[in-house]
Amino acid sequence: MKYIYPVVLFFVSISSNAQTFSEHVASIIYTHCSTCHRAGEIAPFPLTNYNEVKDRAGSIKYVTGIRYMPPWKPDPSYRNYQHENYLTDNEIATIANWVDAGMPHGDVSKEPAFPNFPKGSQIGTPDLVVSFSQKYVHKGNGKDEYRYFVLPTNLTEDKELIALEMRPGNRQVVHHTLFWADNTGKARAEDAKSPEYGYSSGSGNLSFGDQLPGYVPGQKPNLYNNGMSQKLPKGSDLVLQMHFAPTTIDQEDSSSVNLFFAKQASPRTVYSKILLPTDLVNGPFIIPANTVRNFHAVYKIPTKVSLLGIWPHCHKLGKNWEVYALLPDGSQVPLIKIGDWDFNWQGGYYFQKLIVLPVGTEIHAFATYDNTTDNPVNPNSPPKSITWGESTTDEMFYLPLSFVLYQPGDEDILLANEDFSGSSGNNENIKTELNVVFPNPAKDEINIPFSLNSDQHIQINILNLMGQKVQSLIDNRIYMQGQHVLNVKTPNVENGVYIIQLRTSQGSWCQKLLLQR
Repeated sequence: MKYIYPVVLFFVSISSNAQTFSEHVASIIYTHCSTCHRAGEIAPFPLTNYNEVKDRAGSIKYVTGIRYMPPWKPDPSYRNYQHENYLTDNEIATIANWVDAGMPHGDVSKEPAFPNFPKGSQIGTPDLVVSFSQKYVHKGNGKDEYRYFVLPTNLTEDKELIALEMRPGNRQVVHHTLFWADNTGKARAEDAKSPEYGYSSGSGNLSFGDQLPGYVPGQKPNLYNNGMSQKLPKGSDLVLQMHFAPTTIDQEDSSSVNLFFAKQASPRTVYSKILLPTDLVNGPFIIPANTVRNFHAVYKIPTKVSLLGIWPHCHKLGKNWEVYALLPDGSQVPLIKIGDWDFNWQGGYYFQKLIVLPVGTEIHAFATYDNTTDNPVNPNSPPKSITWGESTTDEMFYLPLSFVLYQPGDEDILLANEDFSGSSGNNENIKTELNVVFPNPAKDEINIPFSLNSDQHIQINILNLMGQKVQSLIDNRIYMQGQHVLNVKTPNVENGVYIIQLRTSQGSWCQKLLLQR
């Protein structure tokens, strides 16, 4: 026994230091996975508590170990961006070690509370919401579909757009969406030709000017700051190009879009430049069957600009991207590198700081396409010659760049709406506010809607007319930036007039409530 005793002590020591869900894993899952893996979001199953994570622990270890999840494609060693969502080597090892140790729960008292994600907008209260006028049926024929929809804004004056937020009606089939503002009436005329709602991408190749921020699942909307915005002309229509993913059954969609406008004048307009096959130095853009081709585009900047973001786009033959700026002095500025392109996980990437590019800078963009049987997602079997087209079975070389005209001091401007650890920061154009409480008068329950302009600790109290606390509904809990609705039972107090109070580090907001049972 004298030899067993120290072995037992050693085992206990290892167990007591083992990584647990409560202390080590929960924060990783809630930060990087639960944004999509929760009710109402795109992921096929929830990861919101210990049991849900434990039940899928083996697959979580595998997909994080091969960096398939979370789906962040840009190489972080090449360039960093806002809203990054990838795991560090230590985080991946923590998950693997926890699974290998038998997935211990640990001390529940040390487990972080599940984040209070917004129930509405992820940003705040929109200034304008435009929606489908009817449902559209995406056919269950197993094929992708690209379709344009025209949503009137009915704006009576020009607006300065600081954020655009897509709210998909059916997240199972809405793959991604591109947006433009059209004040020419061309899109509306094209829409009128179609007997169905919206019109097919093959109906016409229309150009609507500068592209607005796009939508892909799982990415938080970009929010312009530092006096920057995009122009939304009066009377313009919002044009959506929606990619519906393949489905075996008919699926209905009726989406809406939240628009946020600058509360103060925005002196700087955000423009876009899109590199296309016409910019190739080794075109034409044709990918013969059974070949791997690398295309190289070059665009020389005619005036000094400051870049905000980049959005490389291609389809299922795409294998990798690399884009850099070649300055007149011969030095290179890395913009984006994606070594393992995945059509299902593409997005728009906004820099953490403005990138200043002088006159004469060349943008060099490289993209590789694999049109062989070695490409497991090649849409054609056997492979066939492919060229430009909007269908998923076609291909694209499409590279939007967002920029503003240079101003002195741009070298020091931070774009991030959050600090680099992931916590959202305040934006002067988005309000923290307590909205109208309902029903009012209230009988059995109260709905308390509020918006936050950043992730922050909040308190919500019920006060009497003397300002004395009657009941605490939320006490110092973190809620994420965006729109929330707190639903609670009415307190067991006498009928009468009370005050609902929202308190944050930024101030206090109140609404009157009549209790009338």
